[in-house]
Amino acid sequence: MTAKKSILIICGGGPAPGINAVISTVAKIFLKDGYRVIGLHEGFKGIFSEAPKLKEFNFDHADRIFSRGGSTLIMSRFKPSDEKLNTKLFLDNNVKLLVSIGGDDTASTANRITGYLLNENISIANIHVPKTIDNDLPLPDRNPTFGFHSAKDEGVRIGNTTYEDARTSQNWFVMSTMGRSAGHLAFGIATSCHFPMLVIPEMFDKTKITFDKVVRLIISSIVKRKIENINYGVALISEGIFHILPASELDKCDINFTYDDHGHPELGNVSKSHIFNMLLQTKLKELGIDIKSRPVELGYELRCCRPIGFDLTLCTLLGLGVKKMFDNGLTGCIVTANSKGEVTPLFLSDLKGADGKIAPRLVDINSEFAQLCFQNLHYLQEEDYKRAKLYLENPEAYDFNKILNED
Repeated sequence: MTAKKSILIICGGGPAPGINAVISTVAKIFLKDGYRVIGLHEGFKGIFSEAPKLKEFNFDHADRIFSRGGSTLIMSRFKPSDEKLNTKLFLDNNVKLLVSIGGDDTASTANRITGYLLNENISIANIHVPKTIDNDLPLPDRNPTFGFHSAKDEGVRIGNTTYEDARTSQNWFVMSTMGRSAGHLAFGIATSCHFPMLVIPEMFDKTKITFDKVVRLIISSIVKRKIENINYGVALISEGIFHILPASELDKCDINFTYDDHGHPELGNVSKSHIFNMLLQTKLKELGIDIKSRPVELGYELRCCRPIGFDLTLCTLLGLGVKKMFDNGLTGCIVTANSKGEVTPLFLSDLKGADGKIAPRLVDINSEFAQLCFQNLHYLQEEDYKRAKLYLENPEAYDFNKILNED
């Protein structure tokens, strides 16, 4: 007897607010259409396991998880290499659709798996729902990835509290946040909190990045505020700075980094804010400027917060979009939704460049929005040099615009 037709849901990579909302929406709409809905724990690791851990969804569970943070399905960053695919999982459960939730790596791996299954005469559709709090997937019309706005909102909540502490104690805080090679999260949090200094990798499009330049940008803000009789502040630095720092610079912070398979430093193992704060304190002592600063790390606490209304709506639309794509006979595509609420398919081939890779979407620092936000920062300019000499022998070396245009 043929098993009841089903869909299989997997989650790859790290958590993002809204995963449960996608799972819930997909589960409800397919249950309504007579499908079994099966969740697979541990992402692709489960597909290559002889004893996969499955979760059978009913309406009650799907409904309960909708607005929760985290993921009801255990996530994994497992990437298959020579492991044997468990085709029995798909045959025994009469799986008709593999729904993958994750970044571009998860999408391409899911695509390869359904291609392999097809070679084994097992025809299964695959539709991918893109997620990342980094907002660095190049979706059409710069539409955000789900989870970004919720993570930003949580970061703003923590950031506002930190800024209030700075005002209350008349201190400075050096804050760092996630974001991989893009500065969207840091940019969004800093501009929403009115932090006086923001440092993201995109700012260094005209000069080579160094720890010294990052520290001088922070000091530029500190001194600008001091001459305005403002003795507190928060400087937010994106972790993406580390992704573009040369190895010679990383050696200067006396941290023995571990590196991932792509050669990137595993930043989750160290506190970036502590590194920057240590370098700042060393430079301030050298300059004879008496300022207290404390490190604050914004990291994993952003990934599993409750999704805000924006993401709940977006995730609902994306989940319903999965059903629409499937009913239209599409496979191997990413489901996207624009600001008009229109759901359209996007294929990996649409995102890849000539080198076959998907370039991350970066903050457009030349946009009017970014330029206006930079005006809201506090930093030294030429008209400040005379007053800044009270604290700096060579204030021009701390001029915000000059630092970002140095040879």
